[in-house]
Amino acid sequence: MKAHEFLAGVQRRGNYANPAEAEVATRAVLRVLSTRLTGNEARDLASQVPQPLDEELRGRDDRTADGDFGVSEFVQRVADQIGTDETAARTHTEAVLATIAETVTGGQLNHILTQLPSGYAALFGRAELS
Repeated sequence: MKAHEFLAGVQRRGNYANPAEAEVATRAVLRVLSTRLTGNEARDLASQVPQPLDEELRGRDDRTADGDFGVSEFVQRVADQIGTDETAARTHTEAVLATIAETVTGGQLNHILTQLPSGYAALFGRAELS
């Protein structure tokens, strides 16, 4: 998948006016996600995210996540990255993570989901994480 195709999915889900808005949201969510995953998982996910968006997931040499934070903290970190409120940040997060869930292989998605508590399911457009 090409970056413009990925961003079109995010744009559609997030109801953004243009691809540039979708890219801002995508980069912010990927940056926060990279801190929630282990370095190895972030790099593995990066291999399935189109360039140049993958750069937000690369460069983590450590093998541990930066924290075991839940959905509220995740959304707040996205809000801080973009400079928006939590309601908008949740929309951004859901648009990007649902696109990731649709884009990556089932095995990669399972690896991601096993690192997250069940509260993240809705962000990925799923009833439950499995």
